[in-house]
Amino acid sequence: MPAELAMAGLLAIPGGGALLLLLLPGYRVSALLNSLVCAATLVCAATLYAARPAGGIYLAVDDLNTVFLIINALVGLSTSLFSAGYIAHEIETRHLTASYIRFYHAMYQFLMFSMNLALLANNIGLMWVAVEASTLTTVVMVGIYRSAAALEAAWKYFILGSVGIALALFGTILVYLAAQPVLGEGLPAMAWDRLLANAAVFDPALLNLAFVFLLLGYGTKVGLAPMHAWLPDAHAEGPTPISAVLSGLLLNVALFALLRFKLIVAGNPGVLAPGPLMMALGLASVLLAGFMLYRRRDIKRLFAYSSIEHMGIITFAFGLGGPLANFAGLLHMAMHSLTKSAIFYGVGYVSQLEGTQQIADIRGLTRSQPLLGWMLVAAVVAIAGLPPFGVFTSEFLVVTSTFARMPLLTVPLAIGLMVGFGALLMRLQGMAFGDTTHRHELPAWRLLPMFVHLALVAIAGVFIPEPITAWFRQVAAVLGG
Repeated sequence: MPAELAMAGLLAIPGGGALLLLLLPGYRVSALLNSLVCAATLVCAATLYAARPAGGIYLAVDDLNTVFLIINALVGLSTSLFSAGYIAHEIETRHLTASYIRFYHAMYQFLMFSMNLALLANNIGLMWVAVEASTLTTVVMVGIYRSAAALEAAWKYFILGSVGIALALFGTILVYLAAQPVLGEGLPAMAWDRLLANAAVFDPALLNLAFVFLLLGYGTKVGLAPMHAWLPDAHAEGPTPISAVLSGLLLNVALFALLRFKLIVAGNPGVLAPGPLMMALGLASVLLAGFMLYRRRDIKRLFAYSSIEHMGIITFAFGLGGPLANFAGLLHMAMHSLTKSAIFYGVGYVSQLEGTQQIADIRGLTRSQPLLGWMLVAAVVAIAGLPPFGVFTSEFLVVTSTFARMPLLTVPLAIGLMVGFGALLMRLQGMAFGDTTHRHELPAWRLLPMFVHLALVAIAGVFIPEPITAWFRQVAAVLGG
């Protein structure tokens, strides 16, 4: 497949799929088409790994966004497969109508379209529009059940997300104003590649102010503390496939936008270094989420706070910068996306089989549903950072790079990691090994997406192929110090 066609397909396939899914009445047909569209999108994303089309004023492909695009497409496909079985159960228990199902599948593909557009955008204004579109789409999907709690969570997400995206817009405008005297008015002053090439001669005062607004604005979307309040509610009340996409993909897209601007700001010798600000918010997120994990009673809220912790680790690593820390940040982002989405697949099935999301009422999963229970144990062990899983490798690299460059920060970072580790294992003990009086059967094929993700994370903890290592090293070099 030609690279130009692959880039166009990343937008045309999910965009066209969204329109088509609005018209299909049957659930089985629409669920199948949803997965096929995601599979075609993954093929297009994988094509860009080998060949890169020439960039334009609106869209561009490089090493950095290719990493995000492939993760996006892979998790999008596996989540669509999980969603097929999960939503079938929701139709029976929540009596969802055909119109709800059409809307759900159409919005799923529109979400994939908007995230791909944000990742491909070479225009910083277009990137902002795409991130806003993905936010509004997930707001609607979080409230799809129309219960009081779901609508409250969607409304809270909308309000806080709107504040965040408004701050990001103001920061984007400031970057444009800094570029305008150098690049002129119009589209050239909004093209990311031209902004990066000329960043050294921009007004440093405007760039300093811009990055503060961009960090707060896009940091809200990433779920960084203290702008994280929308995330636990959105995870707890929305459909579980959307929780998987939120944690595994959408948070990454917002972080990608922040990294684009970090490169511009870091390219000007007169500005304050953006890294320490990112490290501060990242470390605050790790510490806050680690302690908050102990007080969670809802299983989806528990892993929502785990997402806040891990996005904090990733942001901290990218803020620290340098070849090793950037490599660790990329690896941890990939491992977190795969592991956390696998956890939400398992949590979705558990909440359906047990009829509750309350941790106190979920007991003895390894006895009541052995295959699902043990896979969930493996997933939680992986996200807690134990070997031999890839999350251990990436966390180890983050800690060692921190110790080498800023040893004093190793102490609070390690405290946050250990506190979160203890909380997850404490919660896992009762859910997995407590007493139970019933047994559920779940077809093994429905756990295939979860198994594939855990297998990839386990393999990455032992062996990472040289082409991927070289690719991540190259991206880490681009991200700089």
